Order: sequence, then structure tokens, then C-alpha cells
Amino acid sequence: MSQGVTGAARSRLVASMLVGNIFLFATYAGVIVILLPQQMADLDPVNKVANLAIVTATSSFFTLFAQPLVGAFSDRTRTRLGRRAPWLLVGGVGGGVLTIVLQFAPGVFWVTGVWVLAQVLLNAFQGPLSAIIADRIASDGRATASAFAGVGTAVGGTLGIIVAGQLLAFIGVGYWIFGLGVIVVAVAFVLVNRDRSSLSLPVSPFRWGAFAKSFWVSPRKHPDYAWAFAGRFVMILGYQGVQAYQFYILTDHLGLAPQEAGGVAGILSICSMITLVVGTLVFGRLSDKLSRRKVFVFAASVIMALGIAIPLFVPTVPAMIAYSLIVGIGYGAYLAVDVALMIDVLPSAGDAGKDLGTLNVATNIPQAITPVVAATLLSLTGGNYGAIFGFAAAMVLLSSFLVFPIRSVK
Repeated sequence: MSQGVTGAARSRLVASMLVGNIFLFATYAGVIVILLPQQMADLDPVNKVANLAIVTATSSFFTLFAQPLVGAFSDRTRTRLGRRAPWLLVGGVGGGVLTIVLQFAPGVFWVTGVWVLAQVLLNAFQGPLSAIIADRIASDGRATASAFAGVGTAVGGTLGIIVAGQLLAFIGVGYWIFGLGVIVVAVAFVLVNRDRSSLSLPVSPFRWGAFAKSFWVSPRKHPDYAWAFAGRFVMILGYQGVQAYQFYILTDHLGLAPQEAGGVAGILSICSMITLVVGTLVFGRLSDKLSRRKVFVFAASVIMALGIAIPLFVPTVPAMIAYSLIVGIGYGAYLAVDVALMIDVLPSAGDAGKDLGTLNVATNIPQAITPVVAATLLSLTGGNYGAIFGFAAAMVLLSSFLVFPIRSVK
């Protein structure tokens, strides 16, 4: 296992992670926020909300354990390319191909099936990409590296929504662009950042029983890990409440036409990208310089809750712009520090892929249940999207208090 790359190799690695996250999250955002909702509306306009909930909730459910499993298997992978590269290739290339295929799905059943497989493979790309920070970057540079990865997330999400929003009438072209982008980036990442061979690394005998038990991390023995898991879980549950339904918020809540909503979604993404990039880079460097994590996670959560509350009281496009600007700052700070915090509380450095993947279940489960929660709230309130904003603000604010019990990290 190669540890602590320095100099040009480290700069190249961080830049590649930036680019990799740009294309990966452009695909996630473009497909989930714009292309899939439009595809559901084209297939069945009356039942579009329920059908979108079925597709996104099902895909999230089936990908719950994709990253932990891939992480665990990548920890044990022994090849000349290293531990992570084979999974980066399989996940990136396979996920890209299935993203392209998604446009040809003729109904909700087939859309769900293809997107499930695509997300499993895209998660197989994302998981090892995150584990590389633990593998190859020393502790005093992890928040900075996480910051650049977070910038990639922000820029990618923005570009994805902008590109997809301009292609509402040609969603097939959008699927081609995103799919091919992920394929090219996955191959380029492995070629540009060659890792050391893992053939000589020791590996314990494989036993299914022990393998299955390894995914359970005792909260009693590792309370900091448990609190970090809980904090991320609640944060994503709140944040995704608004993000996953942004397109319908603009059309059904604010009354915009689909084409106009696509343009506004792009503007909102640009606003959040700008402040997210600033928040990510500034707070990431501060976290490394001050050797502190918790205070930044707490502040980020409070800022996000304040931003989410704005459209709750003022349901207008300007309010959504203010929401995007403020939440961008908070989520940028959160992205910069969260991954570094997670790595700092891992039970074992040797199982970083598995343990980080398990922590990512705290992202996948909320993504799975958020559409169901949002659809339920809309049903109970007669389609009042304000309920989604209220729920999101409450969850994000709650997450800010879950970092305090962590003792091993300042």
C-alpha cells in the first residue's frame, strides 16, 4: 500500500480526484435532478412524482451496500495495478455504459432496473475513489484533498444540471454525454495515477462468516465511528430532501414551465457552486491548518439549516437563489471536513475501503428513503412543498449536534 505521496505525484492525484468527481457527480446530478424526472414525466405525466420515487428509492436501496462490499473486496484485491484500480475501471466503464443505455428504457420497470445496475457500478467507482485519500495522502493533507474532491462534487453537480437542463428536449444526448464522460475519466485516472502493485501485500484467508461480521462496527467499541455515521446520515437525509425534488419544486411549487425550470435549476446550481467552492477550499485548508474538524462540521450544519429555511417562508425564485448561495457555503464546508473526519475515526487503516464504504451507507440509506419521505409529506400536506423544506432544515440542524460526542477528533 502506497502511503503519503508527495510533490508532483500528490498534486496530480488531487487534480485527478477533482476531475473524477466532476464527471461522476455531473452524471449523478444531471440524471437524478433533470433527466430522470423529465423521462418520468414523458412516460407518465400523471404519476411522475410517485414513479420517480419508485425509481430513486429502489436504486438507492439496491446500492446501499455497494460501496461497503466493493471497499471490502478492494481492500483484499491483489493485482499489479494495486487494490483500487480494477474497481475504478469496472465501476466507471460499466456505470458509464449503463447510463447511456438508460435512455432506451421503455417504461418505469426498465428505467428502474437499468438505473439500479448503473448506480451500483457508479458506486463501485466512487467508493475506491474516496478510499484513495486514506491510502495515499497523509493526515495533515486530507482535509485539503477532501476539499478538492468536494469542489469536484460541486462543479460536477452544477455542470450536470446545466447540461441536462439545456437538453430536456434531447435527453438521449444528455445520457450519452454523461456516460462517455465517466468512462473516459475512469480509464484516464488509472493511467495517470499508477499505484504500486498490491501482489506482495498480506491477505488473511477468506471466510464468508468472518467477512460478513467485519461489516459490523460495534458502537460500544468504536463510538466515534458511530457518531460520525449518525451525523452524516441525518445531514444527507435533510439535504437530499430538497435536492432530489428541486425540479418539481420549481415546476409544481413555484409554477415554472419545464423549460424555464431547467434554466432556473442551472442558475441555482451556479450560485451554489460558487459559494460551495469557496466554502470547501477555505474551510478545508483551515481545518488542516488548525487540526480541527468538529467545529467546522457544526458550523456548516447550522449555516445549511438557515439557508434551507428561507424558501420555507418565502417560496419564490429569489428565495431559492438565496437558499442556493447560503447552503452552498455550508455544504462546501461540510464536504471539505466530513471525509477527513470520517478517515480520522476509522477503526482500522488497513480496512479503509470497507470502513469508508460502510460509512457511505449513511449517505445511501437517506437517499433511498428521502423520496419516500418527501412523497409522504406531500401526500399528507396536499402537495405543500413547504413541508419538505421544514423537514430538511430540522434534520440538518439536528446533525450539527451529533459531532459533539466524538472524542478522538478535535
